[in-house]
Amino acid sequence: MFDIDRWQEIFQALNKNKLRTALSGFTIAFAILLFTLLFGVGNGLKHTFEKQFAGDATNSVYINSGRTTKPYKGLQSGRRIQYRNDDMKFINEKFEDKIQFFSPNIQRNMQVIYKGEQNRYNVRGVYPDYQPLESAVIQDGRFLTYLDLERRSKVVAIGRLVEKDLFGNKHALGKNINIEGISYKVVGVFNDPGGDNDERYIYTPFTTFQGMYKPNDELDYIGLTFNPKLTVDQALAFTNSLTKLLKEKHSVDPRDQGAIRVRNYAEGTKNVEQFMGVLNIIILFIGIGTLVAGIIGISNIMVYIVKERTKELGIRKALGATPKSIVGMIMMESIFVTAIAGYSGLLLGVFALESLGDSLEKYFILNPSVETYVVVGATIVLVIAGTIAGYIPAKRAASIKPIVALNDE
Repeated sequence: MFDIDRWQEIFQALNKNKLRTALSGFTIAFAILLFTLLFGVGNGLKHTFEKQFAGDATNSVYINSGRTTKPYKGLQSGRRIQYRNDDMKFINEKFEDKIQFFSPNIQRNMQVIYKGEQNRYNVRGVYPDYQPLESAVIQDGRFLTYLDLERRSKVVAIGRLVEKDLFGNKHALGKNINIEGISYKVVGVFNDPGGDNDERYIYTPFTTFQGMYKPNDELDYIGLTFNPKLTVDQALAFTNSLTKLLKEKHSVDPRDQGAIRVRNYAEGTKNVEQFMGVLNIIILFIGIGTLVAGIIGISNIMVYIVKERTKELGIRKALGATPKSIVGMIMMESIFVTAIAGYSGLLLGVFALESLGDSLEKYFILNPSVETYVVVGATIVLVIAGTIAGYIPAKRAASIKPIVALNDE
């Protein structure tokens, strides 16, 4: 393997046949390049869908209201459905075993001031259970507690970007901010995988907010997560039952789709999983096809190379070269070209994905990348294929008698 004379011989052969070497290398490099790009784009699509669901728990359910679109039981269409505290009690009593986390929500866009800095933010009155619904991660302090709810405390947990906007490089924890004339103490700062928009929210206890802005026990919407032990189909059946019972409670026509709106993330998750499964199969199929094309290309080129060198191999045998040394030389040449070209294709593919990364976001391809083990594995497969492709014709050529080889045209 480390015979200097052997390597000199290989380099001389490659240098003597530049076009042949270039074509061999191009076939291999292009196969790995295409393979890398395909898997990178596929992963970019995966990242896009993952980001869409990053801001909320995948088992989230949001219950919103609207206006009726059909008359029902003597009631006119266009009636606004208003949720109240008794709706929370109703849902929890009916579906206690199917609910994991639960929180009502009141939301207002409000002017927030800290000393000389001010801006408008969406302020939400929620339960402590709202934290896992939004996948909010506390980076400083704490989130809201049930003691805050009981005491109707004027405290808030603010998003990372709210802290940055109002406090600059200073810490917000323990400071007081003014929300439309009322002072609230910052007890926590959070970040959110959902992105910048989700990090510009402010959360305060539901009871505090409802007491100030919803005197008739009104609330805007309800968020919950279903029991993670439920299957997707069971979760969808749960939300169907929930929708049906809420329509009955609020005297809404069962066919009315606008008055009671229950959005279950399980349905979206199921659709995404099915789509990604199909996408993975397509990418895998195309990737394998690309590798097979590369393997066939290597095999054809190696057969041609050995055939072209039949006379040369005959002279080597006449001068005393053993079949083993001839096979070894051709295989080393094959492995060397395959490995170098494969690695070059890998580098080009990774470089192309990094260069195109940001520009592909408008096509819904986010952070296209490929796992190292995937492309390295594909390269190894091509190297092995190159080895086999070189061995078979080399073995056949090594078995030819020198006189026959020398007479070959």
